[in-house]
Amino acid sequence: MHRRRLFAFAALVALTPGLMAAAPAKEEKKKGGGASFLQISALTATILLANGRRGVLTVESGLDIPNEKLRAKATSVLPRIRAAFVQSLQIYASGMSPGHIPNAEILTKLLQREADRVLGQTGARLLLGTMLIT
Repeated sequence: MHRRRLFAFAALVALTPGLMAAAPAKEEKKKGGGASFLQISALTATILLANGRRGVLTVESGLDIPNEKLRAKATSVLPRIRAAFVQSLQIYASGMSPGHIPNAEILTKLLQREADRVLGQTGARLLLGTMLIT
């Protein structure tokens, strides 16, 4: 019994260097948008549905920042940007009438203003993705 374990262990040790050399280096992949795009994870807020129940408004967004210095700053303060976006989205969602769909133009203006405020300057362009109500 011990001999089988020893042979299995020896075979595993013999294969390990070959597996390590054959494994390709993993590169960090972005979901999309190019080199100047900074993706922000999904933002959520609670809304009232037409039937009186509570629902969730989910918004996907990102920032297109061509300036490298500004992109580096945005990357470093990304949690602050996300918090400002969530707070604005929650305020907007609390004022929505039950059963109505969100206005993308108003959301874009609100979130763009928050991005400029947190970054301290203009130069980052907000891009809205999917807006989903569940």
